[in-house]
Order: sequence, then C-alpha cells, then structure tokens
Amino acid sequence: MAVTPDISMCLRTRRIRALAVFTCVLSVLVVAVSATLRLSGAGLGCADWPACYGSILAGVPHAPWAGARLAHRIVATLALLAGILLAWRCWRPRPLQPAARYATLLLALMLFLSVVGVWSSDPRMAWVNFINLIGGLGLVTFSWRVAITSEPSRLMEQGSGGQLCRVALAMLTLTVLLGGLIGARYAAPACTTLPDCQGAWWPSMHGWTALHPFITLAGPAVPGEAGGVALHLLHRYAAALAAVLLAVVALRLHAVPRARNAVLAALTLLVLEALLGMLTVASGYSLWLAVAHNVGAALLLAAAASLMHSIRK
Repeated sequence: MAVTPDISMCLRTRRIRALAVFTCVLSVLVVAVSATLRLSGAGLGCADWPACYGSILAGVPHAPWAGARLAHRIVATLALLAGILLAWRCWRPRPLQPAARYATLLLALMLFLSVVGVWSSDPRMAWVNFINLIGGLGLVTFSWRVAITSEPSRLMEQGSGGQLCRVALAMLTLTVLLGGLIGARYAAPACTTLPDCQGAWWPSMHGWTALHPFITLAGPAVPGEAGGVALHLLHRYAAALAAVLLAVVALRLHAVPRARNAVLAALTLLVLEALLGMLTVASGYSLWLAVAHNVGAALLLAAAASLMHSIRK
C-alpha cells in the first residue's frame, strides 16, 4: 500500500525530531564529560584546594578521572556521527526548513570544535578554553533547535512580551558568556564569598580588562584578583537582571499558554542554575557542583531556544 505524502512527511519529521533529541542528549553528555575533564585536570575538588587549583597551568595537573578522556572521545564521536546523520535527514530528499538550517549550523560547529581541539592541549590559551566552553553549549542549543523546529509550525496567539523577551534572552546569553570567561580564565578562586566578592560590589577599573579573552594565562586567579572579581560580579548581576526580565515577560505572556510555559521553564532553570552557582562557591568549588553548573547552563540555553521559538509567528 502506498504511503500518502502527508503520512510520509509526518513519519519523516518524527524521525528527525527523535534523532535531534538523541543528538541533544549526546551533546549534554559532551558538556558534562568535557567539564569533568577540564575541571578535574585543573585541580577543582582536590584535597589542598585552592593551592592545587590551576596546577595544570604550571604543568603539574591534578590527576583527572582516568576514563574521562576516553569517555569524552567516545561521546564526542557519537555526537558527530549523529550530527552528520541529522543534517542528511534534514536536507534529503528535500530540505525541511528551518530545521535543516540549524542542523547545518550544528554540524559546522562540531567540525569547527574538532579543529580548535588541536590547540586544546595548552590550557593557558584562554580563547581556546572559551571557544570550547561556549561551543559545547552551542551543540546543545542547535540540536535542540532542530528538535523543536522539525515539526510544521503552528499558528499561535502572540502576547505583548516579544520584544522584552528578546532583551531578556540577550541578557541571559550575556550571563552565560561571562560564566564561560570565568572558566576559560581559571578565575573561580578570585571570588570565594557571597553575596559580595571578596568585599567588592562593583568591578574596579583594572578589572574590566578581564573581558578580553585573547590572552595567555600565567596561572589561575588568586582571591581578590581584579579581573576575576569583575567577571564574577558581572556574571551575578547579569543573571539577576535576566531573572527580573524573564519574570516580567512571564507576566506579560500570561494569556499565551505555550509562551508562558516556555518562559516559566527558562526562569525556573535560571533560578536553579543560580542556586547551583551559590552552592558551588559555598562548597569551596566542589567538582561535581561545578560540573552540574556547566550542564545547567546548557539546559538553560536550550530552554531559551524554546522560548524564542514560542514567541515567533
């Protein structure tokens, strides 16, 4: 019996969506294993912290989990294969837009990160660390975008929070980028207090230079280091502002169920991510809490993608 075009299209989109969700799960695992490898190698969670934190920069790395490198290679390879298959399925026999566009961006990002990996053996290059951190989060975001755009779009009522929502998502993205800079510069030890940062409430004039990622690190930040303090404070303030903006957006979209649910999911994940961040600092930078904070950032960006999709016409 011949399959009608509508049924065939429905089966195709379901398979693409399932593959995209599988790729997203693999991408989350890549983020988790990569964070474990990077942070354990940097000495996070070691017995004599903070003395051993960043010892990898001095050529004496704290011994990471023995299977971390192998696990990272296996999961990353599986994610790349899934990404190739996903792009193929989205483009053939005819393009399924906009999912095909996001699948192409996902595959391009995977190949780009593979090239950047050539320089990843030197942790002193902050820009490489930053690209790997943000790139891993991008894998989760793009694969999830394929999943949520693989089915035909449905018309939905628009609320009045669209423009403000974009501002909130921009602030959310800035929060994640600032967090990435903290990790890329090994700046965690710069701030060990809450809610202030080593007695400071605003970055000093010298601290703003920390926003420049193209430096070669000489060692990890010490408590109170101006650049690290600036990054921590800006990261916290950006997160607080993003939470306020998302709360306002949730109120404005109260009459649009799908968009309201999406913004509430993003807001909930942001609050949980903030709690993880505070627990990480309060624990003296526990390795597993820090890894969870990295994974939470990836899930938060995926929720942001869902929110952006829900407010589009």
